[in-house]
Amino acid sequence: MVDHVERLGQRIRAARTRRKLRREDFAQRAGVSRSTMEAIERGELSTGIGAYVRALWALGLDGELNLLADPGLDRDGLALELSRQTMRVRVQTKVDNDF
Repeated sequence: MVDHVERLGQRIRAARTRRKLRREDFAQRAGVSRSTMEAIERGELSTGIGAYVRALWALGLDGELNLLADPGLDRDGLALELSRQTMRVRVQTKVDNDF
């Protein structure tokens, strides 16, 4: 998990430097402090997800966020759901015909 967040931070930094944005200007655009922006670019897990989303938004890279944890793309979850539906077991109750 740490590797994923570190790579995200590296990608955000690369996108910022390609746009020739100073860290201070980028932090202001994203609405976070400079120290928070440094933590984002280091990929620190203690930095809130909202800060990462703000950074991606400031870069114009937030369009794909709606795909994260999309239930329709969760192959394992869908397979489990389908297997549970087909394995339903009904408990038979004894019919009492005494009126």
